[in-house]
Amino acid sequence: MWWAVLIWIAIYAVFLLFVPFYKKSQVKPAGVYLAFVVAFAIEMFGIPFSMFAIGWLFGYTLPEGILWGHTLGDYIGFWGMYIGIAISLTGALLVLMGWNQIHKNYWSKETGQGKLVTSGIYKYIRHPQYTGFFLITFGMMAEWATLPLIILYVLLLALYYGLAKREEKDMEKEFGSDYNEYKKSTKMFIPFII
Repeated sequence: MWWAVLIWIAIYAVFLLFVPFYKKSQVKPAGVYLAFVVAFAIEMFGIPFSMFAIGWLFGYTLPEGILWGHTLGDYIGFWGMYIGIAISLTGALLVLMGWNQIHKNYWSKETGQGKLVTSGIYKYIRHPQYTGFFLITFGMMAEWATLPLIILYVLLLALYYGLAKREEKDMEKEFGSDYNEYKKSTKMFIPFII
């Protein structure tokens, strides 16, 4: 179903349009996100690479749901797919909400300079778009977890965490004590937790 692979990649790649690429450091995390989406689409609609790789390496075929197939299908049926979709949609909403706030108040810079955004979703977390990407990809894994996806997910978390730390240093330079106060009162990725 190669047509489905292409459609899936196009649908999830759209979210990259809501992330700025004005710095070179933002290209690698976005590339890993796109690699995750491509790997997911190919494994789900194209060739189940993980199943073949494990079968070739160990001479054993894993049951569906273990590194290939519907991850939670044997345990909760289609609810696994519904849970994955809900998690991904929540992530997509965070990406869009974050983009809307940042675009209006920081990137557009109609007054000549951007202002520190602390309202809307930014009242609760400092990096809603990155949290959104974490949730979109986690939701996809809840539906269809494979070896490449698990590896890419860990890499995605590490790269976006590093990018968030670099951006925070830039924000500290730009907004000084205002940003430090905001940072003390708002969590990085998950409200009230981290």
